[in-house]
Amino acid sequence: MGSTTETVTTAPSGRLFSKGTDVKYGDFRDDLLQNGFAVVKGAVPRERALKYADGIYEWLEGFNLGFKRDDPSTIHKDHLPDINEKGMCLGYAVSHESFTWGVRQEPNVIEAFEKVYDTPDLIVSFDSIGIGFPNRKDIQPNKPWPHQDQDPEKPGFRCLQGLVNLLPNGPKDGGLIVCKGAHLLSEEFHEEFKNEEEKIWSWTKEWYGFTEKGLKWLEKKGCEWIKIEAEPGDLLLWDSRTPHYNVSSETNQPRFCVYTCFMPVADATKEQLLIKKKAFEETKMTTHWPNAMHVVDLPVYRNGEADPYQRSSPREPVQLSDRGFKLTGIPYLEQMA
Repeated sequence: MGSTTETVTTAPSGRLFSKGTDVKYGDFRDDLLQNGFAVVKGAVPRERALKYADGIYEWLEGFNLGFKRDDPSTIHKDHLPDINEKGMCLGYAVSHESFTWGVRQEPNVIEAFEKVYDTPDLIVSFDSIGIGFPNRKDIQPNKPWPHQDQDPEKPGFRCLQGLVNLLPNGPKDGGLIVCKGAHLLSEEFHEEFKNEEEKIWSWTKEWYGFTEKGLKWLEKKGCEWIKIEAEPGDLLLWDSRTPHYNVSSETNQPRFCVYTCFMPVADATKEQLLIKKKAFEETKMTTHWPNAMHVVDLPVYRNGEADPYQRSSPREPVQLSDRGFKLTGIPYLEQMA
């Protein structure tokens, strides 16, 4: 029987998608090109990931509202900081806590984005964390909210989103669900739906929600929704054009993660870097866009009134390595001066 030889195209230098989708890298980037998402296994060592999860538990207990990690009866909005039904915590300067910055400064997490963008000169988002407790009856149920985090009028690969998973996350444990391969159909989809009558409202152009008609279009194109499974320390990545949302746990397993996204500093303007510097100095949150396209400074409520437990700074001053400080963008601003 004759042997066959497979021809593999060697990936050229340049950021992901710069040479199309037929190149082969031999790592997670192949999944990003073809499927629109990927899992980088063990980007954070498991023991360290579990320590970050322990830090989140300690942070929750530190509000002294009665929450105890080993007592499920204390999983209630009266005993916790404000966490919405999607597991997002958008206050309390959590984006600048030690566990959040610890994850952002993990070498293998940074390296994954360096490979995607083919540069070490990156900046990082001051993004949120995800805290999902199962079987909650005290808040509204989490309904599917399929969306993409990119302006339909600005096509092409622009942003790679990510999160580091901190607790075991099996098929029924809640978490990220993505529409496989839909990123490659993004331009075709939005051309067909550009005059859509029943668009879902959005506070920014950099977000698009998929209606039932849109979801049926993706289904007819053969796009499959995949629930990503992950272990503590796994880095989940997805193209911002990829439709996605998260689902609640059907087990007793909580879900903790840190959202983290990097982009080349070259993609940010000086004005954006100045806004980013101010956000860092004031320990404010941004969305997943590392160029501080949006700074999050929303009021936090408890029982309809301003939450007295809201705080504008983390428990301890931010501790950064030299590499971490570069990720704030501030050193690049100093070079521009």
